Amino acid sequence: MITSQLVGSVTNMNESGYYLHWNVFTVSVANLVLIAVMVAIFGAALLVRFPNHRDEPVGSASGTGDGSPAPAAYLGDPADERMWTSRLRRRALSTLPPGKLLPDRQPAYVASWVYVFGVGALAALAMAVVSGFTIAIGGTDWWHTNPVGHFFNSLHLWSVELFMALMVIHLWGKFWMAAWRGRRALTWITGVIAFMASVLECFTGYLSQQNFDSQWIATNGKDSMNAAGVGGFFNLMNVGQMLLWHVVLLPIVLIALVGAHVLLVRMRGVSHPLPERRLRSRAERRAAAAEERAAWRGPTRRYDIVKEATAAVAIVAVLVIALAGFLSSPDEPPVTVQSWAQVAPADFIGTAASELAGTSETANYGPPYNHQSGSVQRLGISWQVLTGVLQPIDAASAFVLNPLSKIAPTDPPVAAALNSYQSAPAKQQDTWTTNYANALPKVSFVHGNPVLPAGDYGPVPEMLSTELTLARSGALDADLLAQHPFYGTNFTKPLLFLEDGSYYSNLAHDQHLTGSQWGVMNETGSYPGQPWLWLYTLWYQVRPFKNSTNVDLMAVYLTGGATILLLAVPFIPGVRDIPRVIPLYRLVWRDWYRRGGGGEDPHGLSLDGDANAPEQPPGDRPTGELGLRS
Repeated sequence: MITSQLVGSVTNMNESGYYLHWNVFTVSVANLVLIAVMVAIFGAALLVRFPNHRDEPVGSASGTGDGSPAPAAYLGDPADERMWTSRLRRRALSTLPPGKLLPDRQPAYVASWVYVFGVGALAALAMAVVSGFTIAIGGTDWWHTNPVGHFFNSLHLWSVELFMALMVIHLWGKFWMAAWRGRRALTWITGVIAFMASVLECFTGYLSQQNFDSQWIATNGKDSMNAAGVGGFFNLMNVGQMLLWHVVLLPIVLIALVGAHVLLVRMRGVSHPLPERRLRSRAERRAAAAEERAAWRGPTRRYDIVKEATAAVAIVAVLVIALAGFLSSPDEPPVTVQSWAQVAPADFIGTAASELAGTSETANYGPPYNHQSGSVQRLGISWQVLTGVLQPIDAASAFVLNPLSKIAPTDPPVAAALNSYQSAPAKQQDTWTTNYANALPKVSFVHGNPVLPAGDYGPVPEMLSTELTLARSGALDADLLAQHPFYGTNFTKPLLFLEDGSYYSNLAHDQHLTGSQWGVMNETGSYPGQPWLWLYTLWYQVRPFKNSTNVDLMAVYLTGGATILLLAVPFIPGVRDIPRVIPLYRLVWRDWYRRGGGGEDPHGLSLDGDANAPEQPPGDRPTGELGLRS
């Protein structure tokens, strides 16, 4: 009883969601709520005063930041100083001394809630990793069949949603603080790349769910991958491949990027406050740039980095557990060929007939499946054509002839029909399939069997009636998976078969998952999806892109260009100056400015451009800047 209460959802969010429409924009209420909460949190971080702590004197470089002597670092025997190990140790200690890795002081201007989103994102990432490990213990289908497994899946979902939300808010804050100043461009770049790696990690996670949402994302996302020429190597419809990317490859990359980002924050520190007034002369700007590059030598305050990290993990854990317990997670059952044939038999046999006739989307798709050109995209160059056919699929054989040939040895009528069809000339085959397709609008079902008006269909009715029987029994699902060896996690053929029919796309349309409905952002039911993918799906809504046969390739190019632009923000004049023109940074550092910190440089440089004042000796510089806050 207690377990059922723990893992149950207080609110049923699996019912149909609500959507708002204006002009070309469509957004689910769930995503709108998520975005509104993110904006509200960011606004509160700017407006709500940070707890006031008294600034304290600066420690020395030989101490821990509060004046006490630091323990001496072991540098090794002088006789061994040329050893590679000794050199690496000295380099590491000089670049990241213990006072920087685990600081107990931080600059006095770090007094805003905007600084906490970095550590919050790290805490949410830790929750996502732990919940993911727990799901892995039960196996890939545990969360579909066991309420405890489903609860841990809910923990994983909400920790990921929280991680992405906090990371986006963190990027907002760093942009409006112009955090790339003072030779910190690499810190910004690693943060943006980590965000992109997180998007890919989330994307492969959605693909690994083995529910309806993951099916639809796979069959639609494959067009972009194919257009970019990578679909033959990065097959979204191969659940096993996506799962390995999700649990092994991408986490290694993501954690490495996050680690590099945090280390860069520790090495360079956080950017200093922007000058409160606008600098007009070249001398002033030169002096300000020198200040931003220099180590902080102004007032500091105590900072318990371990306590802050522990508190962040505890708060995130409580929030994630509450969301998981009250809202659960979506699990719309996947569509199978069996369920399709049972619910929409007319659509099924019509699709099977198009596969047999070679008129379906898959039959005419082109690379990486065949040498046709129906779905080939090019903008000057076609990456699909260049990469070639890497996953060969003959639609008629894969979806109709091969499955029927498996039962032909034990079913004489099927064997006779197959032999009659395959021995007939191609022109005769076309006549039969065309006549059958033309008669399909008048099909009726008697005791579950399709009945068409009299006509010249040859053996096609016998073949497709048997195909329908196979599909209804589940044998066709098994056969399409059995055509791939080993683990049977490659759903390319059954998903392509489903996509060629209308039943599958109608279900997706009802759930607002199609491309024209901003479907990339949406989740089934009333759950929030991936609103941070708004830019990618935008191109499918506006002209001239949405009417182009090359829209997938355009979306890849334009989104890739926007990503490069985001990476290059520190180097683009005008763009990098936006935070100075729209001074939200004044809310971040308002306490610092109020106390006069914005009018005088703690390095001995005044903002009027006097750069000739003597520099403070290196031994008087503090070691501690910012810890996990970034």
